Amino acid sequence: MAATLAAIIVLVLGGWLWWSRHQASSASAGYRTAAVDRGDIRVAISATGTLGAISTVDVGSQISGQVTEVLADFNDHVRKGDVLARIDPSTYQAQIAQGAAAVASARANLGSAQATLRNADADFSRKSRLAQQQLVARSDADLARAARDQASAQVRAAQAQIIQQQASTQTARLNLQRAVIRSPVDGVVLTRTIEPGQTVAASLQAPVLFQIAEDLSKMEIVLAIDEADIGQVKPGQAVAFSVDAFPDKQYRGSVQQVRLSATNTSNVISYPVVVAVDNSDRTLLPGMTANAEIEVSRRADVLRVPNSALRYKPDEEAASPTATTASARGPDPTSELPAIAQRLQLNASQRAVFDTAIAAMQARAAQRRSASAAASSTSGSSLFGGRTGQPQRNGGANTANQGAMRQRMLERMNQQFAGFRATLGTQQQQQWDRDVAALAGARRAPLYLLADGKPKQVMVRIGSSDGTNTEVAGDIHAGDKVIVGSERATTAP
Repeated sequence: MAATLAAIIVLVLGGWLWWSRHQASSASAGYRTAAVDRGDIRVAISATGTLGAISTVDVGSQISGQVTEVLADFNDHVRKGDVLARIDPSTYQAQIAQGAAAVASARANLGSAQATLRNADADFSRKSRLAQQQLVARSDADLARAARDQASAQVRAAQAQIIQQQASTQTARLNLQRAVIRSPVDGVVLTRTIEPGQTVAASLQAPVLFQIAEDLSKMEIVLAIDEADIGQVKPGQAVAFSVDAFPDKQYRGSVQQVRLSATNTSNVISYPVVVAVDNSDRTLLPGMTANAEIEVSRRADVLRVPNSALRYKPDEEAASPTATTASARGPDPTSELPAIAQRLQLNASQRAVFDTAIAAMQARAAQRRSASAAASSTSGSSLFGGRTGQPQRNGGANTANQGAMRQRMLERMNQQFAGFRATLGTQQQQQWDRDVAALAGARRAPLYLLADGKPKQVMVRIGSSDGTNTEVAGDIHAGDKVIVGSERATTAP
């Protein structure tokens, strides 16, 4: 009898436990959840580019002629002034000889013109004296003067001809020097496009004979970054990349320049970003394709939720009507201002001014919340429009309202902290402006916590995202369960 009674008690207890667990599980049935945790968020932009030397010089020829000798080959290390090739100089040597003869002829013409000038000058002197004594006609003196002036002009013309012939000869000498192709820099020969016996024609433009890279120990990658991402790229950011030749090795670089010359490829706008690379081990070669990632931001030890939690929207009838006005309004931005100020490394006087400013701002914010709560209880509507606790469905209008609110928030913080900002140094002011603008410009979005088997809306501020998780801030804590999706209802057997 006692055994039977004990068995009945066990069955009753077991049934009660099963019923309790069934009730508890059914209360949360229909929702998939994930825990809010703390961790790092790393945001990176992926792009591909081509490795190249920082400075590459195209060595050409300024003259035409037949290549008689090539003294440099691919991969040769050359020094500035080294002879790379020679062009047949016969034509220019002949021009120099011809020019020398022309100069000698011009000098002979000058001597003849000078003799004629001396004779004409003596004749004019004689006739000028006789004309003063009225022994010859004045016209004879005038003719002698004209002859003297003509002889003087011939002397100047002969002198100019000498200068002209000397300049022509100098041009031939320069072309003779250009027949020897020399390296303009120290570097490595990347390409060679000529062979001995080949004819070089430089009539329209200088042909490229060699391409020389100055220093392969330092290289660069030119990445094409989409216009949607270019605003996040700044000089100095770290870059990690790999090449197909060494797939298991990771190389490092840094953003050196963001160029303004946009390119349009199939209506896709992209901007070139130059990445400086250290190639001291000379393993990287010009022309290699680099698969790079630019780390635009890294947030350490922040609250994060899966991206699917931000995409989840419950049915209207499933949403909890108990969402508070504070939750619907989102996190108070002033709560993060002390952390921003701490990063500025303030002195005691600056800290006192900041504490006064934030205390005044929090007092005014509390007054506004009290007034809004009173108005909301009277009208039954929330700060975002619509009935309290009802989820917003007008996405476009809500986004516009949030944009206007962010702008007003930034203006209000700039006004209320103007005195504090005036106490900061130049670098502190720049960092303060950047952090406050980022704080005011952060987007807000609803998250849904599972409370008593129902979704409860909580507005949070969204930060960086790595494609899997997103940084959040607001009335949410590590370990909270956020809804990431709904499960299909199953029929019990």
